[in-house]
Amino acid sequence: MRILIVEDEPRLRELLERNLVREGYDVASVGDGAEGFDRARSGGFDLIVLDVMLPTMSGLEISMRLRRQKVSTPILMLTARDTVDDRVAGLDAGADDYLVKPFAFVELAARVRALLRRHGDELSLATLTVGDLVLDRARREARRGARKIDLTSREFALLEHLMKNAGRVLSRDQLLSAVWPPDYDGASNVVDTYVHYLREKIDRKNTETLIQTVRGAGYVMGR
Repeated sequence: MRILIVEDEPRLRELLERNLVREGYDVASVGDGAEGFDRARSGGFDLIVLDVMLPTMSGLEISMRLRRQKVSTPILMLTARDTVDDRVAGLDAGADDYLVKPFAFVELAARVRALLRRHGDELSLATLTVGDLVLDRARREARRGARKIDLTSREFALLEHLMKNAGRVLSRDQLLSAVWPPDYDGASNVVDTYVHYLREKIDRKNTETLIQTVRGAGYVMGR
């Protein structure tokens, strides 16, 4: 299980990372809000531990943006604010749970386990299938027939979006908005590049092409 910690206080961030690693999790941590959003948006995490007060972008803003972009990764929000209104604001922003500082690590660990268990139960029902291509979002695995397909986090997110919208033509701009960070300013043909990567992995060894180009419009999965 992979956990992302977004916390700007170095001592607390290091303490959380060290203890979660001891619990057996694969942990990444950042101290900046905008960087945390980019990491969370790129996918590949099973849970996000998110502070509210952060430089460059608040935890509330990060949570709201992630939910608007259909990122469903569970969020455990940390804050020193303990009023009812503060807790409501965090939950309304898209957080799944809310923990007030200071807290005991045993409680945080218990909440992490509960969120992962709950989300795992939800994801166990969330398998996407198009033809003989199966995407298991719980295990973050893709298979075409009996063949396992290794995907990067970005490739997984792109394939997931295409499969969720199977039969619907998606423009390059729609795919860029759904899968890449909103402030992405790299190559304009990045969507074409990643579709090429997916085709090499998914379609190259099969007679039936699942990802199709619709000239002048974009791409469609399994039309």
